[in-house]
Amino acid sequence: MPKRVLLGLLLACGLTVPALAQEPKTGGVINAVIQPEPPGLMLAQVQNGPTQMVSGNIFEGLLRYSPKLEPLPELAESWSVSEDAKTYSFKLRKGVTWHDGKPFTAADVLFSIEMLKQTHARARTNLAQVDKIEAPDDHTVVFTLKQPFGPFLGIFEVGSMPMVPKHLYEGTDWKTNPYNNAPIGTGPFMFREWQKGSFIRLVKNPNYYEKGKPYIDEIYWQIIPDAAARSVAFETGKVDVLPGGSVENFDVPRLSKLKDTCVTGAGWEFFSPLAWLWLNNRQGPLADKRVRQAIMYAIDRDFAKDVIWNGLGKVATGPSASTIKYYTDDVKKYPYDPAKAKALLKEAGYKGEKIRLLPLAYGETWQRWGEAVKQNLQDVGINIETIATDVAGGNQKIGDWDYDIAFTYLYQYGDPALGVGRNYISSNIAKGQVFNNVEGYSNPEIDKLFADGAVATPDSKRKEIYEKAQKILVEDVPVAWMLELQFPTITRCKVKNLITTGIGVNDGFKDAWLDK
Repeated sequence: MPKRVLLGLLLACGLTVPALAQEPKTGGVINAVIQPEPPGLMLAQVQNGPTQMVSGNIFEGLLRYSPKLEPLPELAESWSVSEDAKTYSFKLRKGVTWHDGKPFTAADVLFSIEMLKQTHARARTNLAQVDKIEAPDDHTVVFTLKQPFGPFLGIFEVGSMPMVPKHLYEGTDWKTNPYNNAPIGTGPFMFREWQKGSFIRLVKNPNYYEKGKPYIDEIYWQIIPDAAARSVAFETGKVDVLPGGSVENFDVPRLSKLKDTCVTGAGWEFFSPLAWLWLNNRQGPLADKRVRQAIMYAIDRDFAKDVIWNGLGKVATGPSASTIKYYTDDVKKYPYDPAKAKALLKEAGYKGEKIRLLPLAYGETWQRWGEAVKQNLQDVGINIETIATDVAGGNQKIGDWDYDIAFTYLYQYGDPALGVGRNYISSNIAKGQVFNNVEGYSNPEIDKLFADGAVATPDSKRKEIYEKAQKILVEDVPVAWMLELQFPTITRCKVKNLITTGIGVNDGFKDAWLDK
């Protein structure tokens, strides 16, 4: 089989060079906050953020991703792509074992994929272009695609495609399998204990395949429900790591100035969280594009960035974050311009109909943002009624399309085909689900562009397609894009090398060490 790509080992070497500047030390315990408490740790069945943050250090995928979203070796040590871009061959590492000592082989990969097709909605979508998967030997897995799929190498990180032990799950009821509560992975840390409402304890995997790693002996994920108490826990030395989003933004400047405290915004490149307002396109004033454009002009997004988010983040220009492939800022611009907003509302014939606003119940920062947006919209004459709800209630209303405007933020997963198109294509309008095209936007040209972009080659063609899609969407304003969010990770400076990939803390303890 002709090959044109063989990247894995070289990229791995590139990642590790900076770490050579300081020799890692072994031993020690790190206390990190996890917020909220995860509903479970079986990553193949539970995909919310807190689950991945803990379990991403227990389970592994075939690949990791650099901050520039380049694929890096994980359980696959190398890979190659055929000339026609339809066949991907992965060479698995030899000598890898599960935490119970059984060998990890290609059979586990095949089993994991069949399981994920049933339990993991995003993995199922990502695998839609796969025609067949074969394991010619214990350490080789070959994916044959129906057609070239540009972002295919981007679907193998631990949260998107975690490997599951076949010998523990095959022939069982996956939902009730006892190993869901005591997960067995191949990762650098092993599950040891979970005291509900208090902590989750992971311990070092002494048989990890990367010699010398991990360096840390144990991780305690501390569960502290109150945001103020989480800040105090860091101030008093109870915890060493505050992952992004675990404290209120207004506490970040104060905590950042504490002695021996380090802060970084890195480690979110793969997720690239983008905040926007769902706008229900189906009915009422928001069915008119001019009203949706007026909302974009009415909202002072720089104020939100500078005051509410303390300068963290970046004003969004459209449906793609600037860190996503094929991003362009060559789109229609919506600066803060109340006069233009009023003119558009008048042109659209808006007569003061009541519009319901659903804030996001994620804490005080989001509450303050909801109040600011309400004020902005009232200032241009929009009759806003705030609907208070909890997280579950908000999800229910959005999924049932029972809203007019609603706050949200979503991950983008590095490529428009994996994390952007899902919110705008008409085939993804499905009542009862939260993170699809809940705004009800339908445009056949956009449908075709995202369908074509997913399978187009070469990259220059994909770039052309996605840039066109961004221009159309920004003109139509199906949702009101707000900010590219930045979630700073705050640590004791003695915690070294925690953020080494595009998913940061989610798989970072493999490389972390304590400068004792």
